[in-house]
Amino acid sequence: MNDMTVDQAVIAVALKDEERTRCEVWTRVMGYHRPTSSFNKGKQGEHHERRFFVEGRCRLG
Repeated sequence: MNDMTVDQAVIAVALKDEERTRCEVWTRVMGYHRPTSSFNKGKQGEHHERRFFVEGRCRLG
């Protein structure tokens, strides 16, 4: 490892509010991709409750 601590790394890449831009999140729904911002309120809620597969947590037999 180098001399830079985690806290210094976070400070080094921190952006001011005026430098930030909105990140648009897309997901695959019914075989095609679409932005989650176009979802209705119910679908947005379902999307926030999803659990994502993490391969590292799986163990064979």
